[in-house]
Amino acid sequence: MKRLIKLMSIALCITIALSASLASVFALSLNGISLGSKTDEATPDEADIFKDETVYVMAEADGTVDKIIVSDWIRNNKAAATIKDVSSVSDIENVKTDASFTLDSDNMRVWQADGKDLYLEGTGTAALPVDLNITYTLDGKVITPEELAGKSGKVTIRFDYTNNQYENVEINGKEERIYVPFMMMSGMLLDSDKFSNVKVTNGKVISDGDRVILAGIAFPGLQHDLGLSKEDINLPDSFEVTADVTDFELGTTVTIATNGLMNELDADNLDSLDKLNENLDKLDDAMSALIDGSSQLYSGLETLLEKSSELTAGVDKLYAGAEQLSDGLKQADNGAKALSDGAGALSDGTVKVDIGALDLSSGLSFLNSNSSALNDGSDLTFTSILSTARKSLIDAGLQVPELTPENYSSVLNALIDNLSDEKVKAQAQAVAEKQVTEAVEANREAVTAGVTAVVKQNVQAEVEAGVRAQVTEKVLAALGMTAADYEAGIAAGMIDEATQAQVNGAVEAQMSSDEVSANIDALTEQNMQTDAVKAAIAQNTEAKIQSLIAENMQSEEVQKGISEALAKAEAGRQSIEALLKQLDSYNTFNKGLKEYTGGVGSASAGAYQLSGGTAQLKDGSKALKSGADELKGGTAQLSEGAEQLKNGILTLKNGVPALVDGVSKLRDGSMQLSDGLKQFNEEGISKLTSLLKDDLGELSERIKAVKKVSENYKSYSGLADGMDGEVKFIYKTAEIE
Repeated sequence: MKRLIKLMSIALCITIALSASLASVFALSLNGISLGSKTDEATPDEADIFKDETVYVMAEADGTVDKIIVSDWIRNNKAAATIKDVSSVSDIENVKTDASFTLDSDNMRVWQADGKDLYLEGTGTAALPVDLNITYTLDGKVITPEELAGKSGKVTIRFDYTNNQYENVEINGKEERIYVPFMMMSGMLLDSDKFSNVKVTNGKVISDGDRVILAGIAFPGLQHDLGLSKEDINLPDSFEVTADVTDFELGTTVTIATNGLMNELDADNLDSLDKLNENLDKLDDAMSALIDGSSQLYSGLETLLEKSSELTAGVDKLYAGAEQLSDGLKQADNGAKALSDGAGALSDGTVKVDIGALDLSSGLSFLNSNSSALNDGSDLTFTSILSTARKSLIDAGLQVPELTPENYSSVLNALIDNLSDEKVKAQAQAVAEKQVTEAVEANREAVTAGVTAVVKQNVQAEVEAGVRAQVTEKVLAALGMTAADYEAGIAAGMIDEATQAQVNGAVEAQMSSDEVSANIDALTEQNMQTDAVKAAIAQNTEAKIQSLIAENMQSEEVQKGISEALAKAEAGRQSIEALLKQLDSYNTFNKGLKEYTGGVGSASAGAYQLSGGTAQLKDGSKALKSGADELKGGTAQLSEGAEQLKNGILTLKNGVPALVDGVSKLRDGSMQLSDGLKQFNEEGISKLTSLLKDDLGELSERIKAVKKVSENYKSYSGLADGMDGEVKFIYKTAEIE
């Protein structure tokens, strides 16, 4: 079930970061499951008659409802002459046009729309789908909002939401209660001079220095709808704010409730959970291949260990032959010395040299006959190690060419360079920035709409101020005064309050007239079409887009992803560096072995020639006598070289046990690796894939049921036949002063 934690965390972060106006237009993906906005449903501009409903809930500071105001914009997209409306609100009125209604035989309102949209407002009488309850504690004790005003201490404000709107739905043959999946977003502004150490659960805190901007989010009933255990994931139905407060006061809090989030899910694409199951099967297969590879590594090292035993035997024989060579050359040297002393001793010396030469030739010939097998075995072992190393790197997700003794060093050093912190960080940042930019750009239309609305409010305020000044001048002119005269008269006390009230009343009467209102609307729309206003909208929109990109790039999730990429790269780099060091060690050994076997071959050829020479020496002792002194010097050098060869082979012999011990440890380590991978597969990967496969089907059915219930709830006041709609709720609480 923990696979949902990331999904809900992303939803929460994006919702807070992009504000309430963008909460329902984001897109997510989970292993190929599209959760993006659907495009096959009718939009407000496509439906024949569409009721865009906003319900304003005016509440006390503790959430107790004072009044419910329902505002309906009925879009007459097909320009119908009349519109039938079902509505549970009372005191309903048309706030923008002169359209009136009559009641038909079914007691349904029939509005004379004349092809225009309707703007209706009234008082809500039905129960709210979600109840809001706000509690306050001071220093751990519950306190009323009135008692809390002006107090100081540790304050906790808790928002609880109770979902009352549900349907009974059959899921997998069992009838269950499914609540409409409302997302509740509450916000408030806190004075930084009065509030410090502000913390929030299930929300976010932002400070601009003067004020603390706070937002909280909850999904009441969604935990039950999805059938999730709170031990796996806790979907909040409340949030809390804690702070150290001086002289407590709190402005209006605003809570937005909408079920648009689940409506944006594409339930058809939830069937692609089968693709996720396929990917889980691939994960099982990949793990099995990794285990097989570790077993093959163990087998290869076992073979190497066996060959190491043969190497030990060969080196022992080589050392025995070297000892014989050394002894024989020493004897030859003694014989040469005796030869130089007299021809009588020459025969005995040449016999000993001949025997030693024969022994040396036999020992070196035996060693030389095994040199090819040693070289081939070492090359085969090196090739096997390189192949195993390449497979491990490929299994880790790297692109690696065939490794050879000639190219492995350059290939691995290139991989190490590609995994440097600078390159990995740059790549991770580039990927993150691309994803963040695409996500923000997908909402450009909504951002533009939000900026346009703010600009339009400012333009309308300026227009209203100008029109009010003109109306005031006309009213004063009718009384024979100018604005300057009027202000001077008030300042001098010559114009009484009754006259002022009369002037103000006359001004307000004209300002509220249809003609002036229409004039204000027209001037506002005219100004909105100017190049300056359009340029301001474009400039502010682009600034908002760039701000959202920068803010999301600094988010905890993005920075965590970059940090994780760096950590993985560092671990991979260290592993490859260790592998390169091990391969270098074996490469050095392999080259040394070839040099050694080459030397054995040369020595064997020399020993054979030496044996032939001693035979000739016996036959030509007289000729040898004349060069006895020269032979004595040569045999002394040969004896010294043989001693050095014997000592070198002794060093090799002494090092072979360490080599065998190292190979043995490497083999044991590979066995531990193989066993560890099997244990990790049995206790981790297999259980994970099994859990995901077991739960995904039921979760998919529940998500589809939740979406269906959400789509069915379209209006608080009601919809007539043939009418489509959507509804959102805005809860506003009273100030605490």
